[in-house]
Amino acid sequence: MTRPTLAVLVKGWPRLSETFIAQELVALEAAGQEFEIWSLRHPTDKKRHPLHDRLQARVNYLPEYLYQEQDRVAAARDAARALPGYGAAYKIWREDLKRDPTHNRIRRFGQACVLAAEAPAEVLGLYSHFLHTPSSVARYAAIMRGLPWSFSAHAKDIYTSPEWELREKLATRSHGAVFGATCTAFNAEHLRSLSDGTPVDLVYHGLDLSRFPEPPTRSLRAPDAPFQMMSVGRLVEKKGFDRLIAAFAQLPADLDWHWTHIGGGGLKDLLEGIAEDHGVADRITWRGACDQPEVIDAMRAADLFVLPSRIAEDGDRDGLPNVLMEAASQGLPILSTPVSAIPEFITSGTHGLLSEDAPEALAAALTQMARDPAGCRTMADAALARLRAEFRMDPGIARLDQLLRQMLDSASHPVPA
Repeated sequence: MTRPTLAVLVKGWPRLSETFIAQELVALEAAGQEFEIWSLRHPTDKKRHPLHDRLQARVNYLPEYLYQEQDRVAAARDAARALPGYGAAYKIWREDLKRDPTHNRIRRFGQACVLAAEAPAEVLGLYSHFLHTPSSVARYAAIMRGLPWSFSAHAKDIYTSPEWELREKLATRSHGAVFGATCTAFNAEHLRSLSDGTPVDLVYHGLDLSRFPEPPTRSLRAPDAPFQMMSVGRLVEKKGFDRLIAAFAQLPADLDWHWTHIGGGGLKDLLEGIAEDHGVADRITWRGACDQPEVIDAMRAADLFVLPSRIAEDGDRDGLPNVLMEAASQGLPILSTPVSAIPEFITSGTHGLLSEDAPEALAAALTQMARDPAGCRTMADAALARLRAEFRMDPGIARLDQLLRQMLDSASHPVPA
């Protein structure tokens, strides 16, 4: 059987926190794209989304740590040395290593050798999700094989990468990408300002509404019922949950409330301690990682979706989190912050509220929304209408499919020198 002509690189497969990637790849497959996945890491989540099971593509795993598969890496390095572009790739990597002398940079080159050596001969192009590590592996391997590569950039990969590296990946003269896609206008403007030849397209992830039930009929909350808030997001600094917990401690004493959090992450112990210190731990449920049906069920039962995103100290930030659109799909009112591209979907006061992330500001916004269920319903209806009109998945998939086909076609029919 003929192998696909496109290799797709991802950090890990499958990942519960990256439904936007799964959604895209399933949709590209439905559009007729044939590809194999090459994953830099093995899965760590104990659950899978139903979406993951819909993907038919073969999944290959690169060595997560080079020392764990030394024979495989050594054989790949020997095979890679025979490739026409190995010398150029090695020279570029050595220059990168001087500026970034880390084990991760060494691992990237080793993984690139494995990819270049093991990817089928039929592969005509590479496409990577995230502009940092996966794109480094894709770039080195593409140079070795003399193939074009492209990327989709999101958030952390853009704003925590050094500028020199972004500029080189966006410069066609230095073996940069033939095209880039990114999921927000905010990101696109930033990357275009750094580009020297690589075109960057705005491709919203959007939402495949066929995967979601129609929103429930929501009745006004009973006066004696607790105000049910929920959040979905990894327990990391940029999600702002520490400040949200501090805000809970400032809510009016006469407001009965409960908050449910869904997601994993390294800050759980710290955040649980903050909740204890603020005396609100008994009003919080930590559900951990959940699959998408569980997330949707929770959204349908809640009164408010809260995502207090902020910019982390290392520059990491959200782009346009898909969970905001998922909440909107279920008619759930939204409170978030005006960080990065969130205002591209939520106009404050129209589709939800955008608050500053200081605890006192969040507390005021939470109180306002708890006291005004009718106003919340109006904003939720507006967000759902905007989602349906402007943030469906289909236009972005059509554009990405077109870009990938152009890349593969140019590789199969090169212009004579």
